[in-house]
Amino acid sequence: MELLLFVTGRGIGGDAVTAYNIQNYLQEYGIDSKIVLDPSAPGYYFKKRNIEWLKSPIPNAGGHAATKIKLIKAAFKTLTASIKGARLIRKTKCDGVVGVIGGGAIIGCLSAKLAGVPAVGIVATPTDTKVSLKLNSTLLLPESPFYTKSNVESKYNVHTQYSPIKMDIIEGNKDNILDKLTDKYNPENPSILFSSGSTLFDDMAKAARKFAEENDDVNIFVIGDPLKEELNSIINHPNIINLGYINYIKDLYNLLDLAVITDDGLTLHETIACQIPVVVVLGVKYGRYHNLASVFEGAVLESNVDNISEVVKNALDNQVEMKEAAKKYSAGILNSPADLCNFIKENIEK
Repeated sequence: MELLLFVTGRGIGGDAVTAYNIQNYLQEYGIDSKIVLDPSAPGYYFKKRNIEWLKSPIPNAGGHAATKIKLIKAAFKTLTASIKGARLIRKTKCDGVVGVIGGGAIIGCLSAKLAGVPAVGIVATPTDTKVSLKLNSTLLLPESPFYTKSNVESKYNVHTQYSPIKMDIIEGNKDNILDKLTDKYNPENPSILFSSGSTLFDDMAKAARKFAEENDDVNIFVIGDPLKEELNSIINHPNIINLGYINYIKDLYNLLDLAVITDDGLTLHETIACQIPVVVVLGVKYGRYHNLASVFEGAVLESNVDNISEVVKNALDNQVEMKEAAKKYSAGILNSPADLCNFIKENIEK
């Protein structure tokens, strides 16, 4: 069996990492697949790993932050993109399609329908969820507004699914990175990570700075490339250990007592899998809100920039209970790749 994975975005992080993980897990199940990106996508994440990809238009409507105007403009592009996607499907003679989040799910599912091959949509936004439910079998990621609904209407199979993370994320060793840390690091103090993913966004930088100004008895790690240059001045503080973009995240996870992150994406799943209590700073990425504290109840607290110190202190005070809650969800996250592959295999083959 060979599948095409239609992937939204620029092939740099986030959705590209999800697609890469899916491709690897499918391979373990004896299923070959090829990545499909928009022609404008640089695909650095795949290029770095010597993975070639196919090109077909995948317009982006803006995901959770999509406005009505953006959705209307994207709709005009969608028909053309779907026709071209169907041509690619027929040309490759693939057995089916997996549409991965946002535009990747929408164009992948529509293209598969036009080409007459089965598809599975892996969805996380309001728009891709609605489209996939009408066209084919669907895997609902926790960011999807339909994830917590008890009754989801679709004539196709629907399954809730944790995001597929790399299994070795829980195998980190803090001893591997102690020499990478500055003399600001004090092993006697609790260690807290502030992260909005591979990119450092404004409000996460502000949250780290505010917490640092109010607390000097904690190791405060900040990671990610700043979205804009002026963020460097915000996180330039004596109490902040700025690590920038790193490739040793699993070792850093092994060091942490708490993670302050955004309420979306793989980072939240990775930290919960590692049984790390989490505080999410709301609205960091374009005002998006996913209510993931309800998905990982007891393991995640919600905050904003203004009350970050109060919530983080509450999390540290209740660290044992939050860690136990995270442990409860960890097993499910670690089993998610097998669940995902079985669902794809069953729904493409039937």
